[in-house]
Amino acid sequence: MPKPSPVPQPRRIVLGSSSPARLLTLQQAGIEPQIVIPDVDEQAVHRPGAPELTAELARLKGEAVLRKLRDDGELDEPLVLLACDSMLEIEGRVYGKPGTQEAAIVRWYRMRARQGLFFTGHYVALVCGPDDVRSQVRVAETGVTFADLTDAEIAAYAATGEPQRVAGGFTIDGFGGAFITRISGDPHNVVGLSLPLVRQMLLDLGVAWQGLWGLG
Repeated sequence: MPKPSPVPQPRRIVLGSSSPARLLTLQQAGIEPQIVIPDVDEQAVHRPGAPELTAELARLKGEAVLRKLRDDGELDEPLVLLACDSMLEIEGRVYGKPGTQEAAIVRWYRMRARQGLFFTGHYVALVCGPDDVRSQVRVAETGVTFADLTDAEIAAYAATGEPQRVAGGFTIDGFGGAFITRISGDPHNVVGLSLPLVRQMLLDLGVAWQGLWGLG
């Protein structure tokens, strides 16, 4: 039986996302990723539930970034590529970004005093060379309990512009933090990137998490 090829030490990490929260999460963990924004038509992708949908979108985003890097001739050195997608599920309904202030208000009328599940699909790839890409896709799940907001609180929160820009219509690291009463699971996942899950995925690919510290 042939021996598996050795795992090279990545020289940089690429984040396939435009999310400031995901970037900040990595930076606070000691990693400075290169940002490459994926070109994916998310509205054209349909799956039966939030876990399946976030997993598929994360994979599509990761593969879109991989194609960009290959077209630009940037796969000649070892690197790690990370792409994610997040959604909230409440009572069987799946929610992404509200998009508008009005939609954020309607969303919060449904969310207040309820519990939901926040899912983030993660695509992690170890690029050893142009023709040697080893990847995984996994989904993290975190329970979220929302406070019983008043109509005035909902209107004021929507007026900040924050909820319409983020998956699920809320944050725990911004204006929305006061409106979340309980988190069950990894809180980083609710920000859009589960650090413990990414660490495990990298370990399974043969990459030590601490080896990414300081990479740009």
